[in-house]
Amino acid sequence: MSHDAEKVKRIIAFKQKLEKRVEDLQSELKELQATLEAVNAILLEKGFKRAEIAKESAEAETWPPKEEPIAEPSAMRAPTEHENVIPLIAVSGELLAILYIDEDSLQVLPAEDKSFDVNSPPFTSFLVERVLGKMQEKDNELAKAGQIPPEKIFSYAITREGDIIREITIRNVDEERLRELKSSIRWTLEKMYEKMKSQS
Repeated sequence: MSHDAEKVKRIIAFKQKLEKRVEDLQSELKELQATLEAVNAILLEKGFKRAEIAKESAEAETWPPKEEPIAEPSAMRAPTEHENVIPLIAVSGELLAILYIDEDSLQVLPAEDKSFDVNSPPFTSFLVERVLGKMQEKDNELAKAGQIPPEKIFSYAITREGDIIREITIRNVDEERLRELKSSIRWTLEKMYEKMKSQS
């Protein structure tokens, strides 16, 4: 191959990299714009507030049961210094939930106007059993093998009012799992929302 041909080949490869980067940035920009719109909508919508679940309410349960009490779902609140706030938005543009991410923990608050039922597929079959349960199971095995300390085991709790999900609290989340969790939770809630719409 001549020197010129090799040079053209390198330029073409570089052009393809640039095109891929532009495509990635455009996709990221769209996602950021959608997130910004959702955050603006939340700020404008003063009605988007979570009423606190009464401590004495017999209906409020934490599932699965935990030895340590899990904090009640908090009202929509200002994030603390270390938190990131990420709206989970359906393809249709509907706000599904808000994620509060703080160091190694994750809190999911469903949108006020969505009543996600724990019995609605694919919540238990996919999110609980195949995602959350598997992560916890893997960490339990690592802890038994002495590879991670017991206090670093992945854990989760689902706080509900009757069958309605009020909050999902997840602890000991690393960056890799965070990406998977964001994707899995959004997909699950979107499927549940589609089912809710089809039944209404």
